[in-house]
Amino acid sequence: MLVMLSVSLQTGNLLDGFRQTFNFGIYPDAISTYSDQLVRSFQYGGLATLITIVLAYPMAYWIAFHAGGRKSMYLFLVLAPFFVSFVIRTVSWKFLLADNGIVLGNLKDVGLLADDFRVLATSTAVVAGLAYNFFPFMLLPIYVALERVDPKLIEAAGDLYAGRAAVFGRVVLPLSLPGVFAGVLLTFVPATSDYVNSSILGGTNDTMIGNIIQTTYLTNADYPLASALSFILMAILLVGIFLYARVLGTRDVFEMSTR
Repeated sequence: MLVMLSVSLQTGNLLDGFRQTFNFGIYPDAISTYSDQLVRSFQYGGLATLITIVLAYPMAYWIAFHAGGRKSMYLFLVLAPFFVSFVIRTVSWKFLLADNGIVLGNLKDVGLLADDFRVLATSTAVVAGLAYNFFPFMLLPIYVALERVDPKLIEAAGDLYAGRAAVFGRVVLPLSLPGVFAGVLLTFVPATSDYVNSSILGGTNDTMIGNIIQTTYLTNADYPLASALSFILMAILLVGIFLYARVLGTRDVFEMSTR
């Protein structure tokens, strides 16, 4: 981050060269210019994280408690698509969500969707892509946490005539929260800074801060501005992680990540 801070304070251009200054004015300018993309990134990252929790927890629960001796096989089936390149996985979603693709096209043919209905190039497609691509980052920590729940605690709760809902709410869920906390951290941070999904699945109104940083650095060669935007994003995320850990307990948040 110190390197990014140093580069962000430089002035000049690629042809004439850059010189080190203390141009802190670039930060308020960057925030005011790209505030929409910054807010949108956190919104999309937050929605994708929430979706992954809703989908990953039941799946992790089923694998941990009901898959029996086939746990490894089910985990492999879940993770197998993620051995493919991140970009290729995202492009495959572009074909699936195409207006006349295999999914929407067939639904339109049978009259379940209107002919002008579309998902591609919308915020829905971007959030769906983010949730899919970062799904394992949520599922695995939750699964590990559930796997570590002592069956004797569940049996003891049953012996005390606790119903399934009570056992889950008072035993399983509290013990699995460290995995949920770790999964939120591992999912939200990369989802917020992602640029691939919005580039491939989104439209012009779905640009995220990662897209701005990529274009500013690679296309415009405006290294100070790209560094300033990167520093702002990382600073916000680090402050958020610090507050997150303080509120929930540092040990709980990072316990699953270190195992």
